[in-house]
Amino acid sequence: MHDYLAQFAEPFGYLDFARFGPVSDPVRRVLVREADRLHRRGWAALDRLDAEADAAARTAGDLLGCAPHEVAFVSSTSHGLFAAAHAFARPPAGAPARQAGPAFPHRADRADGTVLMARTDFPGALYPWLRAEDHGGLAVRLLDGPLTADTVRAHLDDRVRAVAVCAVDAATGYRAPLAALKELIGPDRVLVVDAVQALGAVDLAVDAADVLAAGGQKWLRAGWGAAVLMVRDRVAGRLGPGLGGWSGVLDPLEAPDHPCPPRLGAVAHTLTNPDGPAVAALGAALGLVRDTGAARIEARIGEVLGGLLAAARAAGAETAGGPGEPGASGSGIGRLRLPGADPAAVHRALTAAGLATTLRGGWIRLSPHASTDPSAAEPLAEALDHLRRGVRAA
Repeated sequence: MHDYLAQFAEPFGYLDFARFGPVSDPVRRVLVREADRLHRRGWAALDRLDAEADAAARTAGDLLGCAPHEVAFVSSTSHGLFAAAHAFARPPAGAPARQAGPAFPHRADRADGTVLMARTDFPGALYPWLRAEDHGGLAVRLLDGPLTADTVRAHLDDRVRAVAVCAVDAATGYRAPLAALKELIGPDRVLVVDAVQALGAVDLAVDAADVLAAGGQKWLRAGWGAAVLMVRDRVAGRLGPGLGGWSGVLDPLEAPDHPCPPRLGAVAHTLTNPDGPAVAALGAALGLVRDTGAARIEARIGEVLGGLLAAARAAGAETAGGPGEPGASGSGIGRLRLPGADPAAVHRALTAAGLATTLRGGWIRLSPHASTDPSAAEPLAEALDHLRRGVRAA
């Protein structure tokens, strides 16, 4: 763990990794190196970036328990989820086409089925499915969240073809029971996982995910520009290349006619070639997690978050989501609020104390990383105690 922690240098009091994670030193070195190659080496730089992408796919496969061809790289988590949602837009081969409806009179191939989601999930996880529904995709059925095996079971009818879920809720830190959800829905339905708030922070039940998307800018600390898109072979035959572009088909430059057949593996769902330097950086970040161990990173984050929330409670704050608290599920996200105090004023005071946090829904979100200095609990407690005394005096 010491070697892992030595790779980071974020400012003291930075507690906002659920928003953005300052990049690691290996990522910084990769980005500088690849920029220099692009500056100096022409085509040779592109050949090297292809090799880096192959290596990143192998690393992602190690971390996700899948084959490298089940991994592709796209621009963002949202990009991956849009690809997943549109992959259901046509019914399986041989299924009868549905009649076009008044809203989309040109679509006679509307997907026959439903996807279940929590209405409280992050909007970035909802909109790919809502937009796909508008263009002939699965009908979206929004459930009162969070998603558990019990809430999904109550809605699991013959029309359900997929369940889409955030592995960790961005606002509350709720950690979805992926293994239980997959066991419930079985092999004939697809579990699609938005893992951007989980990968790199928790020991994720990756075996449960049929399709997974996760960008590198948060807990992986790889910056923007690249995301993992995993599509397991066990579900590939039930998905069409809904958003697949020229990069996802066979021999697009030599084809006598289009469209060409899709390529095998997750790459069939890509729009175009990815950002090479960003993929190389993401590969370095994934390698750090693989080599350190997700369980060790999760344990360290839990210790730091637990200390912060304990200090907040001692200063009079109400907390939620931390280790040992009711409803806690082991993510890197906790919350606090100060009774009687304006949440915006609390957020301003914490910012003035040098603490980077996020104000969300009347709560202050704390999302430290393994590298967060535990002594950040001291200015947190001092700022909250000062505010609490001011509230009492008023």
